[in-house]
Amino acid sequence: MEEINRITEKIIGAAIEVHRELGPGLLESAYETCLSFELAERGLGVDRQKPLPIVYKGIRLDAGYRLDLLVEENVVVEIKAVEELAPIHQAQLLSYLKLSGCKIGLLINFNVPVLKNGIKRIINT
Repeated sequence: MEEINRITEKIIGAAIEVHRELGPGLLESAYETCLSFELAERGLGVDRQKPLPIVYKGIRLDAGYRLDLLVEENVVVEIKAVEELAPIHQAQLLSYLKLSGCKIGLLINFNVPVLKNGIKRIINT
């Protein structure tokens, strides 16, 4: 768990840097691209738009789900650029955690004046 905490700290630091440079008001794809770059610059392995199949009755089915970012194969990052986070956004990330088998996810809303107010850490218990 200590390793995952170290990774999430790096992700949050990188997200703050991206937000400091770009500010709010852009599309999610712009934040995803820049955050992916920033994470790679910090030495973290990042997969963008990683396909996430659903296992239904033992069969893997492609349902079109994609993880915005999968960092170090352990932390799912879901990026938003919305007026405010809604419960459905947290439910979406929790579902992605369950489907991927990952324990920790970060929900990051870049459309806020201060980024720390737009970050939620979700744990898959």
